[in-house]
Amino acid sequence: MSICYKALYCSLGWLFFVIGIIGAFLPVLPTTPFMILALWMFSKGSMRFHNWLYTHKLFGPSLQRWHKYRVIPRTAKFMSVSMISISFAFMLMYSTSPWWLHLLTGIFMAYGAWYVLTKPSVPPVESSTPETQ
Repeated sequence: MSICYKALYCSLGWLFFVIGIIGAFLPVLPTTPFMILALWMFSKGSMRFHNWLYTHKLFGPSLQRWHKYRVIPRTAKFMSVSMISISFAFMLMYSTSPWWLHLLTGIFMAYGAWYVLTKPSVPPVESSTPETQ
C-alpha cells in the first residue's frame, strides 16, 4: 500500500477518534462506532496506532468485545435506538421533504435499529468445567 493511502487512513483514523472523544461528552453523539471506525482505519494505516487504540485503558475493552463477540452493551443499544427514534420524529415533524424520502429514511433507520438490537449485549459465558480446560 502506498504511503499516501496509509497517510489517508491514519488521518481518517484520527478524525474518527476525535469525533469519538467528543461523543464521550455529548449524549447525542455515540462514541463506540467512531472508535470502531478509527480502529479499522488505523489497521489499514498504522499498526502502531491500531495496537495503541485496541489496548487503550478506556476504549480498548469495548473494542475488544466488539472484535471478539460483536457485543453492543444495553446502554449503547438504548441510546442508539432512542436517538434514531428521536431523529426520525424530528424529521417527520419539521422536514418538508417528500413522503418517499421520509419512508426511505425510516427504512434505513429501522435497519440500523434492527442491526443494533440483534447484537448480543454481553459476551458469551465461557464454560470453566474441567472437561474444557
